[in-house]
Amino acid sequence: MQTWEEMKELQPLAGQMLMNSFKKDRISHAYLFQGNRGTGKKDMALLFAKSIFCKEREGAEPCQHCRDCKRIDSGNHPDLHWIEPDGQSIKKEQILHLQKEFTYTGLESNRKVYIIVDADRMTINASNRLLKFLEEPSQQTTAMLLTESGQTMLDTIRSRCQLLAFQPLNAKRVEEKLVQEGVSESNAKLLASLTNNLTEALEMNEDEWFANVRKLVIQLIEVLQNKPNEGLLFINHQWMPHFKERTQIQRGLDVLMLWFQDVINQYVDRDDAIVFVTEKERLNQATMRWSRQSAAACLTYVLEAKQKINQNVHPNLVMEQLTLQLQR
Repeated sequence: MQTWEEMKELQPLAGQMLMNSFKKDRISHAYLFQGNRGTGKKDMALLFAKSIFCKEREGAEPCQHCRDCKRIDSGNHPDLHWIEPDGQSIKKEQILHLQKEFTYTGLESNRKVYIIVDADRMTINASNRLLKFLEEPSQQTTAMLLTESGQTMLDTIRSRCQLLAFQPLNAKRVEEKLVQEGVSESNAKLLASLTNNLTEALEMNEDEWFANVRKLVIQLIEVLQNKPNEGLLFINHQWMPHFKERTQIQRGLDVLMLWFQDVINQYVDRDDAIVFVTEKERLNQATMRWSRQSAAACLTYVLEAKQKINQNVHPNLVMEQLTLQLQR
């Protein structure tokens, strides 16, 4: 359950603008929610729809308990229509069907709301049909178009919508939201350090492949600390079989970078910045193996390895060279 205060914490400007729509009784006929995946566009759209339909709301805040609010939560409100891509695109027929639905009188009230997800994926024909719809808006109709790439949409559609820009979430806020979603504190810190996309972070938390990434990074560090002569063996027999694609190797290197950043944070007593919060003893041991300067050098080596992966250098060669550098 989201409230307007919670949404304002995630997206202060967009949240305040929509709340003001209710306070001033000036709800636009069309909105364009533009921002990266995981920035709260769908949650904001649902909350806005609830505020429109809820008959027991206080100010802009829906009650969350009435029939309208519950039906929106369950996806069964007859006057709220969702359109999502059918395959790779949103097709003309989907917009035609929506227009037909809107010729009928509302079942619960005269209000009707439609939400178009990934609106930038409309075909040209679908976009033109929607444009006709937007050119003759009903006073009782509200549209919300959600997109990651608003600049690829027709200018004529953009000009008929009130644009709301959704900003990337800051790491601390992502971490707090992840903990609220039941993610452990240690995982939340790691995930928030890797992405400011809340949806992606939650998906990574459920991904068994990613869970093993953290383990492999810790195992690599232990090998480098205690059995450096076995480093190349570990890379070829443990690391590479898990990281089969270049994007996966990049993710592993990202986590490895966080480890060496933590070593430096340990030296400068920045405990609040440490990501591997459950590995404090290992971090203490790491400071005996790597000085602050050598840890900084290791960060440089990992960054260079990431660049080589992007340049299509053979992954095995990149990882073997990196291992030798980290052993110095």
